[in-house]
Amino acid sequence: MSDDVIQRRRFGPGLAVALDVTDLLEAESIVKQLPADEVLFKVGKQLFVAQGPEAVAMIRRHGGRCLLDLKFFDIPHTVEKAVREATRLGVWGMTLHALGGGEMLTAARKAADSMAREMGTSVPFLFAVTIPTSMDATTLKEVGITTPLEVSVLHLADLALKAGVDGIVASPLEATVLRKALGGDFLIMTPGIRLSPQPGDDQKRVATPMEAISAGADLLVMGRSILRTDDPVATVREVLTQLGTLVP
Repeated sequence: MSDDVIQRRRFGPGLAVALDVTDLLEAESIVKQLPADEVLFKVGKQLFVAQGPEAVAMIRRHGGRCLLDLKFFDIPHTVEKAVREATRLGVWGMTLHALGGGEMLTAARKAADSMAREMGTSVPFLFAVTIPTSMDATTLKEVGITTPLEVSVLHLADLALKAGVDGIVASPLEATVLRKALGGDFLIMTPGIRLSPQPGDDQKRVATPMEAISAGADLLVMGRSILRTDDPVATVREVLTQLGTLVP
């Protein structure tokens, strides 16, 4: 195993803060407040559509690491080109849809590796989305997927593993089964993390930080449950303390 692969697999419990805002100055204010060396900053469709690559550049200017969450899902050639450009931006990692199939995932892996070699930079982490946490058995049936949810998640995760991506995005409720099936080296990113139940939540499969980590998750994604608190900095430090990232 190469030194690069070994280094990429030394990954303890971590936190990604979702910058689910539109204004770049508002996003920058959040990045400046939070400990950039302790958390990742997730840029999703809302901020990226509004501000484009400048959102990634802003995070890097402040010493932060960007998880680009655009969930690439298209023909393999198009995803390959998109992954190359995301790698060129210097993102820490990015997401794709496992439903795009093995050929698409493999093309993404090769694109990230080759572009990083050309640039002489670290290879970004690739995470494949299985079934979004906003979906349950009812919504799966609505779109014509009749396989039980857990079976679908496990099948897509296995597809991603065989394609060479670094990890998957899955509900914390499936993390235990996935960890057992996929082994210790494959990373599990879990959205749907809540410190406490929240009214009007569109996430259907959720858990607390410690529940998710105990189940086998490596990286927690939290947005509203941090940014909507009275003191986001204190909330982040509380979560990091729980994860053992900071000394209480």
